[in-house]
Amino acid sequence: MTDVVDRTPARQPGRDEAAAMQSSRQDGPVVDVAGLGEQLLGAWADVRREARALAGKPEVQKIEGRTHTEHRARVFGQLKYLVDNNAVHRAFPVRLGGSDDHGGNIAGFEELVTADPSLQIKAGVQWGLFGSAVMHLGTQEHQDKWLPGIMSLQIPGCFAMTETGHGSDVASIATTATYDQATREFVINTPFRAAWKDYIGNAANDGLAAVVFAQLVTKKVNHGVHAFYVELRDPATKEFLPGVGGEDDGIKGGLNGIDNGRLHFSNVRIPRTNLLNRYGDVAPDGTYSSPIESPGRRFFTMLGTLVQGRVSLDGAAVAASKVALKTAIQYATERRQFNASSTTDEEVLLDYQRHQRRLFTRLATTYAAGFAHEQLLRKFDDVFSGAHDTDADRQDLETLAAALKPLSTWHALDTLQECREACGGAGFLIENRFASLRADLDVYVTFEGDNTVLLQLVAKRLLADYAKEFRSADFGVLARYVVDQAAGVALHRTGLRQVAQFVADSGSVQKAALALRDEEGQRTLLADRVQSMVAEVGAALKGANKLPQHQAAALFNQHQHELIEAAQAHAELLQWEAFTEALADVRDDGTKQVLTWLRDLFGLSLIEKHLAWYLMNGRLSMQRGRTVGTYINRLLVKIRPHAVDLVDAFGYGPEHLRAAVATGAEGARQDEARAWFREQRASGSAPADEKSLLALKARAPR
Repeated sequence: MTDVVDRTPARQPGRDEAAAMQSSRQDGPVVDVAGLGEQLLGAWADVRREARALAGKPEVQKIEGRTHTEHRARVFGQLKYLVDNNAVHRAFPVRLGGSDDHGGNIAGFEELVTADPSLQIKAGVQWGLFGSAVMHLGTQEHQDKWLPGIMSLQIPGCFAMTETGHGSDVASIATTATYDQATREFVINTPFRAAWKDYIGNAANDGLAAVVFAQLVTKKVNHGVHAFYVELRDPATKEFLPGVGGEDDGIKGGLNGIDNGRLHFSNVRIPRTNLLNRYGDVAPDGTYSSPIESPGRRFFTMLGTLVQGRVSLDGAAVAASKVALKTAIQYATERRQFNASSTTDEEVLLDYQRHQRRLFTRLATTYAAGFAHEQLLRKFDDVFSGAHDTDADRQDLETLAAALKPLSTWHALDTLQECREACGGAGFLIENRFASLRADLDVYVTFEGDNTVLLQLVAKRLLADYAKEFRSADFGVLARYVVDQAAGVALHRTGLRQVAQFVADSGSVQKAALALRDEEGQRTLLADRVQSMVAEVGAALKGANKLPQHQAAALFNQHQHELIEAAQAHAELLQWEAFTEALADVRDDGTKQVLTWLRDLFGLSLIEKHLAWYLMNGRLSMQRGRTVGTYINRLLVKIRPHAVDLVDAFGYGPEHLRAAVATGAEGARQDEARAWFREQRASGSAPADEKSLLALKARAPR
C-alpha cells in the first residue's frame, strides 16, 4: 500500500487547472451550486442546516481506533449532548416539550450519520423506537407517564422486538405476555432460548426499561403480538430486576458504539396498565377488545406506526453515499496516474472514462435516491401529522418505505466500496472513513426489515393491486393490458418488434441514441419492465388461493425470485420518476441541463443493467441495445466538467467529510511534484531517459 496521505492544509486548484475548468464550463451549461444545494435540502432545509451544524462539532463525532467499551461510553454521553442541544425532541407532543414535527425529526436524525453512525442509531433506538413505541402504541396516559423521562434520557430504553429465533417474521415471535386476572398483571416469559430478545440496542449496559413485543394471551386466547412497557434494571445499581436476565452481544462488524445485547424473562410481572393499548386492550376481568376487528390488520397497523425506522435509514444511506462521493470525486480531480496523453504530465484520475463510469453512475443513482427519499419523507409527514392519514395512505407509506430502503442501503454499501477502491490504498486508511462507514452501514441492509423480505412485501402489494384490477380477467386480457401499457404495439413476443426496430435504427446509431435518451422512451422501458414482470408472475400464481396451503406455498416459492426482481424494478422506477419530477422544479437552465444529463445517465444505466431482459423480451433490438453503452459514455463526457459542482451541492463541508484525501493535500503534492520535474527539465540537469535514447538511436541513419 503506497498511497500514504498526510494532512497538508487545504489547497485551492492551481492557476492552470482553474483556468482549464473555467474554459470547459464556458462552452456549455453552468450549475448553480447554491440553488441546487437549496433544492437538495428539501422541505426541511432549516432543520437539516441545524442538524449539519451539530454533526460538524467534534463533541459528537466518532474517534476511530477506540475499543468498543470506550466507544459505547462516549456515545452514551453524546446522547445527553443531543438532549441539551434540542436535537431529538421534534416529533414528540408540544405539551411535553416537542414540536410535533415528524418530517423534520427524520430530516435532522439522518444527518447524524455524518458524525457517527453509532450515535445516530443509538439515538434512533432511544427516541425513534423506544420513545416512538410509547408515543404511537400507547395512550396519552402512557405518554405523560413515561415520555418526559425518555425525552430527557432519565429512562434509557430498549426496543425489544427481534428474537434469536425470529427476526423479520415478527408475527411468529415466541415471547408471551399472559394475563393473570387474579392479580391484574401480565406475566412475561421467554419460554425457550430461541425466544430471547436479541440484537437489542441499549440492552447490554444502558437500558433501564424496554418496550417488549410479546404474544398477548388472555382467557386462553392468543390475540397476537402487542407491546408492553417493562422495567429492566434498578436505576441505582444498574442490575437486572428479578426475573430479567441478559448478556452482551459483544463486538460486531460495525456500530460498536451501541451496546447490543440479549434479554430474557422468567415470570416477570407487570401491571395490566403497562400494556400499550392504543390498538388492543385487556379489561380488569381479562376481556380483550380492539378498535380493529381483523387480527391481521391490527398487527400491521401496530407495526406500521413504527415505519419511521425504515424512512430514516433510507435517508441516512443517501447521506452516507453523498459523503463518500464528495470525497472520492474531490480526490479524483487531484490525483494523477500515468502519462497517457503527455510526455510530461500524468493524467487526472477523473479524466479516465472508467473512473467516470464508476463514480458518475453512482452519483446519478445517489441523486435519484435523494429525490425519492424527499418524496418518502413528505409522505411520512403527511401521514403522521394527520394531514393525509387514511388506511390507504398508511399502506402506501409502508410500501414506499419498503421499496426505497433496500435500494438506498444496498447502494450505500456499493458506493462506499467503489469510492474506497477509486481512492486506491489511501481509501483503505481509516482516516479517510470509507472502510469505517461501510462497516457501520453494513447492518442497515438487514435491520428495520431485511431488504429481501421488504422487497417481497412490495411484490405482494404489486400483485394485490394487479389482482384487484383484473380479478375476473382471463389471461388474454392480462396480456393485452401489458402490451398496451408498454408501448401500444402487440409485437413483443413475436420477434416482429425487434425486426421493425432494427429496420428503423439501421444506418443511424444517432437516431437510436436519441430514442433512448428521450424521457418518454426511458419511462416506457422502465415501466414496461415492471408491468410485464408483475403480469407474468400474476399469471403464474393465478388460482393459488384455491390450492391447498402447502401447494400454494410451493407455487409461490417457485416464483419468489421473479417477485423480488419485479419489486426491485418497481423501486428503480420510483427513483427515476422522482428524479424526473424534481427536474420540473429546477429554474436555472444550466442546472436543469446538467441534471437532465445525470437523470439520463441513471435511466440508461438501469437499462444497461437489465439489458439482457430487454433483449430477451423484445423490448430493444440488438442494434439499439448496442447504443446504450455508447450513449452512456457520451453522457460521462458531458457531466465531467460539472462533477465537482454536483457533489459540492450536497452541502457537506470538511467537518462532515473528515477525510484526508478531500482536504486538497493530494493536489498540493501533485503540484509540488510537477514543479520539481519542470525545474529539472528547465535546468538541463535531468538525467537522460533510456527509452528516449533508444528511440533516437533507432531513428538515426545507419
